[in-house]
Amino acid sequence: MIDKHALKHALLAGMGGFIAILLLASASEFGAAALIMAPFGASCVLLFALPEAALSQPRNVIGGHLLTASVGLAFYLLTPNTALFAALAVGVAISLMVLTKTTHPPAGANPLLFFLTAKPLSIWFLLTPVASGAILLVLLATLYHRATGKFSYPVKR
Repeated sequence: MIDKHALKHALLAGMGGFIAILLLASASEFGAAALIMAPFGASCVLLFALPEAALSQPRNVIGGHLLTASVGLAFYLLTPNTALFAALAVGVAISLMVLTKTTHPPAGANPLLFFLTAKPLSIWFLLTPVASGAILLVLLATLYHRATGKFSYPVKR
């Protein structure tokens, strides 16, 4: 038998992720700027299922995504597009997140976006979707958790 509290938590987390991605994807589809990228789906797991975790806090979500995307862009612009440099970009991004206390596991995928995309990405990618999408995800998580009353997000430490 499924625990009622666990079921409620699971459904609320899934609904939060659904709403957040639907809003970002819809805004991207009908707006002038992209607000979504694949790592944001993983960010939703942390934001809606584990909102009290340190890795889910705004500093980590926004800072982690911006930092790692910046590393990815730098490697993409300055090195050959090879497996070696893609892997090195991920490793450097992880190290920098740890050093800056902005660790957010989904952001570890960001450097790969630059190496795996068929369409060249530019510095504008850092603004949209990275910064704008991460900020909107944090705002949506804040509103969602306040509306559902299940968690206090962000956590004041």
